[in-house]
Parts: sequence; C-alpha cells; structure tokens
Amino acid sequence: PAPDASIPGPAPGQSTTIRVPKFSGRIYFSYGRKMDFRLTTGGLVQPAVQNPTDPNRDILFNWSEYTLNDDGLWINSTQVDMFSAPYTVGVQRGDGATVSAGRLRPGGYNGVLNALRGQAGGWSNLIQTRSDGTVLRALSPLYGVETGALPASVMDDYVNRVWQKYTGTDLVVTPFADRPDVRYTGRVSGGVLRFTDTSGNLATTFQKPDASSVFGCHRLLDAPNDQVRGPISRTLCAGFNRTTLLANSHQPDPSAAGFYQEPVTNHYARIIHAHMADGKAYGFAFDDVGHHESLVHDGNPRQASLTLDPFD
Repeated sequence: PAPDASIPGPAPGQSTTIRVPKFSGRIYFSYGRKMDFRLTTGGLVQPAVQNPTDPNRDILFNWSEYTLNDDGLWINSTQVDMFSAPYTVGVQRGDGATVSAGRLRPGGYNGVLNALRGQAGGWSNLIQTRSDGTVLRALSPLYGVETGALPASVMDDYVNRVWQKYTGTDLVVTPFADRPDVRYTGRVSGGVLRFTDTSGNLATTFQKPDASSVFGCHRLLDAPNDQVRGPISRTLCAGFNRTTLLANSHQPDPSAAGFYQEPVTNHYARIIHAHMADGKAYGFAFDDVGHHESLVHDGNPRQASLTLDPFD
C-alpha cells in the first residue's frame, strides 16, 4: 500500500485550497471512499478500472491531468480513459481573467450515459455500475475492446474503406499548423500505407490498424515523440477516430462540423463532444489535433480550480 496522501474534500458548495508542486501529474478525487493506491518496484500503481479486480473498481472517482513548470500551467479535463464524475478545470491568468474547460452542458452527464445506452453495436456495454445500481463510469472504447465490451471488429468497415481509397488517391498530411511547408504524402501499396516527404524520400509506413490501435493511438498507430512519425501518426489517429479520412484527403480536417459523421465512428468521443458546453473534450489521446481538447493554459497563472459539477 502507498502512504495515505489523501486530502479531505470540501462540503457541498464549499472549497478546499491546496498547493500543487511543479510537476506533471494527476489530481484524483473520489466520492464516498478514499481511493486505494499501491506501490511497486516501478513506482505508483495507477488505478485501472478496466480490470475487474482493481481495488478502485467500485469507487466513484475521476482525475485531472496537469503540468506546472517555469513556462506556466496546463490543466485539462480528460475522458481519454473513462467518462465519470463531472468536473470543470479553470485557471486565473496573470491579468486576472479566468478561463475554463470541460464543463458539460445542462443535463450533459445523464445525456452522455443515455446516448451510449441508445447507441447500437455494444456501446452501452461501456457503462459500469456498482451492485447498488450507482453508475460509476463509462470506459473508453479502447478498454471496451480490451475487455470484450465492444467487438474487436467495431472499426473494421471504416478502416477497410480508408485503406481501399488510398490505394488510388494521395493522403496528404500537414501535421504542423505553423509549418505548412512540412507535408507528407501517403499511398497504400501491398497493404502498407507509405508516406514520403516533399523530396520523395520515404518518411514512415503504417500497417492497417485495428480498433485498439485506433482508439488507443498506439500499437500500429504508435506516435513517438519525434518530428516525423509521431506527428503523422497523431494526425492519422485523429482522422480515424473522427472518421474524416474518407471525406477529406488533406489532414488534419480543419472543421469540427465534419467529425463523427460516419455510422462507424468513435461514438464515445462523438457523444462526449456533443454534450460539452463548448464542444471541446479529450475523447481520445490526440483530441488536441486541431485544438479540440478541453485544456486551459496560462504562462503566468495566479491560481487554478477544479470544480466538481452536478450529476445531472
């Protein structure tokens, strides 16, 4: 067991103030029970509620991710792993103005759950409840595939059509908004998507991804922290999750109006975005492609806030 580092939360309508370290990490919060953290030789064991034996499986909790360093504060509202207890993040800037992100629109919490329940194809299976009937969370589709809640073939139809299209059409990726001259062109040949740079040199290749690779932006769509494969893969991952690759051969697609329009799509991310007050969310790992993520940042923050919102 890890040392108990819990901080008592505020009563309804009240607040608790804490000082956070210069760090990149998570702020967890739970309702009713303290969370159970463990240590191993590799460090802290993060909760993994896709595992039915995780000690936090029946606890209602959520978390925010932040980075605080000499360049300022970044804090987000994330649904990359799960959708659970609703909250909003905010930051007070150096000039006193306050910005926020992650707020659901009125009725949005139940709206997300009801929309998942009504989405055919296994999406309702993402919802986890406690034995007393309390809804705890909706797992991300990545964990849905891993646990068998969603069929492994859930994205096959769309992925196959994308692979077919780009056997005869160029897929152009311009991964940096501020560097339009950096451009890669892809074609599928022999079942492999090959990208070349503007000089015609091979940049990187991709095997046809499965649903896990798409939803997790990993494995066959791995995105190393480099300047070539990583940015291309991030763009591809966003295009697959938002299902814009058939409609637009120039990626990333600039307009959210065309996202999630296919019947085979990431319905989890689609539903969450649709119920956000400003339309922004972290529905998958690279939802920040094109700045559609629920993130606030300031280079000279006075304070930050994490507001626990109503379950409505």
